[in-house]
Order: sequence, then structure tokens, then C-alpha cells
Amino acid sequence: MKRILLITMGLISVWSCSNPNANKQIPLPEVTAVPVVQSDLPIYAEYVGQAYGLSDVKVQARVEGLITGIHFKEGLPVKEGDLLYTIDDMPYQAKVSEAEGKVADAETEQARSKSDLDRVIPLAATNALSQRDLDAAKAAYQAAQARVKAARAALENARIQLSYASVIAPISGTIGISTVRVGDFVGGMSSRNLNTISAINQMRVRFPISENDYLTFVERYKKDSTYKPMNQEVDLILSNGNLYPYKGKFNIANREIDPATGSLLLEVIVDNPNGVLRPGQYMRVRFVAESVKNALIVPQRAVLQTQNIYQVYVLGDSNKVEAVMVKPGLRSGENWVIESGLKPGDQVLLLGNKMIRPGTKVQPLIQGDSTKVTTP
Repeated sequence: MKRILLITMGLISVWSCSNPNANKQIPLPEVTAVPVVQSDLPIYAEYVGQAYGLSDVKVQARVEGLITGIHFKEGLPVKEGDLLYTIDDMPYQAKVSEAEGKVADAETEQARSKSDLDRVIPLAATNALSQRDLDAAKAAYQAAQARVKAARAALENARIQLSYASVIAPISGTIGISTVRVGDFVGGMSSRNLNTISAINQMRVRFPISENDYLTFVERYKKDSTYKPMNQEVDLILSNGNLYPYKGKFNIANREIDPATGSLLLEVIVDNPNGVLRPGQYMRVRFVAESVKNALIVPQRAVLQTQNIYQVYVLGDSNKVEAVMVKPGLRSGENWVIESGLKPGDQVLLLGNKMIRPGTKVQPLIQGDSTKVTTP
């Protein structure tokens, strides 16, 4: 019997020597752990807005006629007073000439009636002519003066109509693509916009907020007089996801809630020195809607949800995994506010796809504050 035992122990010894991994321990799974942070957390509101020029002026024809010239380069800047279009002005030149002739006739008649009055006045003074003759001469002169005034007004109006045959830029800005070409008839019943000029050194960004959001902001302002959303800066996120480098400032809120949509229109002004923003462009408008004081913050990926149950895994004694039920609150970016269940300094585990159960001993990879409050 002793001989059999010695042979067995010898075999075990030989197997152990031939298998160097037999005495090694299975390594503990590595898990990332981050601390629960307590700090003030800004909560952002985000809406979809549309850009407009600081001024978007429609260019229209004020007289009828055929377009005879286009005097600008489409899509480029123009200055106030620049000539944009010319309209056939021959009919308006003719009206000016006709009005000038009527002014000359009226002035001639005025001179004749003035001469007659000058002759009647001394004769009436010596009773050579009656008072009736004097009154008639005065009335004729006054009527001639009125006809001169009317003729001159008609001439001025004809000249104004002639000037409208030259369409001038009403503001400085960037002009768009023309809706007409040389030879098109404009004005009258076919009146339409010839073009649009937009001042884009600064832009207006308009966006609607719901009536409920508006009332929420009002209630928040009543509770906290320091809360002034219209005084804060606004971030603009372009359609490609890039953050626009210039901050916007709230400008106005519309006077009414739109009854058709139940929304209130707000407007932000933003600098556009490089002309990146264009009228009609869509973007996201983001600003701080509120700030949660002394919030407990964890990464959203640390919170596990099963129906209405929320829990996180924390690092317990002896580096063992513990499951803790939590009550989540607001979300901001990649972070989640925890209202109860955790305390500052707890090490929250980011398990990812690792199948680790409570009670499992792990090797924690302690990270710094990965829940620092950043703009979402």
C-alpha cells in the first residue's frame, strides 16, 4: 500500500513539473472604475433654428417695362446706391418732356396774368376801372399760379417715375441670383421680386419654443431672480455637427404665441464676419436652461435599466462588485444626475459588455473624474 502511495505522489510531482501553469492563479477581470462627482450641472435646452440676414430686402420694380440691363454680379456684395437693373425708360422720358411743356405753358400764362394785374391795379385806383375788373384780374393771376404749381408737381412726378427705371440697391449686402433676365417684362400685373439683398455681417437666427417651455422659463424666473435666459450666450451647432465659433445673443421674443403651432418665436443675433452663415441655413440652437446645484453625476453608460428599475455596479470591499439601486434624474450630455442611492466618492464600474455578477472580485482600473461637466 505504501508502495502505491509513493508511486502516485511521484506521478503528481512529475505532472506538476511538466505543466508550469498548474500553480498559476486565474487573473481577475479588469474593470474601469470612476468616482461619483458632486458639482453644479448645467442643463442645456436645444432647438432647431433658421438663419436670416440682419436685413433681407426684396428688390422690386416700381414701374412697368422691359429689363434692358443687369449691372451686378450675382452672389457678390453690392453697396447701397449701386445700379442693379435698368428698365426701358423711353415712355417715362416722353412723360417728362410732356410735363416740361405743360410747365412752360403754365408759366407763360402766369406771366401774362401778372402783367394784366399790374395794369389793372393803377387804373382801379383812379376809378378808371371798376373793383370788379380788379378782382377778376387778381383771380386770373392766382389761378395761373395754381396751374404752374400743378404743372411743376406733375413734372416732378414724371421725373420720379423716370428714376424708377433705374433700380438702385436699397442697402449694402450680398445680392442673390436674379429672377429676371434682359428682355423680361416687369412691374404691373406681373410684379415680382427681381432679387433679394441680405446684410450678412451679422445674422438673425430664429427658432420656436413650445408654449410649455415658455411657461417653464417664466416659472423658473419667478423662483430665481438671477435666472435671466435672455442675457446669456447661445451656442450654434451647424448641420455638419461643428460648433460655430461665434456666440449668439438673444435679441427679441415675439409678442404672441402662434395659435397655429402653439409656439413662441425667439431670435438670436450672431456675428458672421467670414460669411459662413447664409440666409435659410438650418442649425441647432443651444443654451443653458437651468443649473442643478450639488448634483451627483455619473456617466450614463454606468446606469443599467431593466424596465423601471435602475441600478449601477460599484466597487465594494475587497474589490468585489456590488449592485446598488438608484433613482436617476436629469440627463446632460453623457452624464446622468443621480437623486438617491449613491454618495460622493463611490467608485462606479463601467462594465461594458463584460458579464460580471455581484460578488465577483475584480481588478479596478481607477480613472480620474470622467464625469467632468462639459458642453454636450
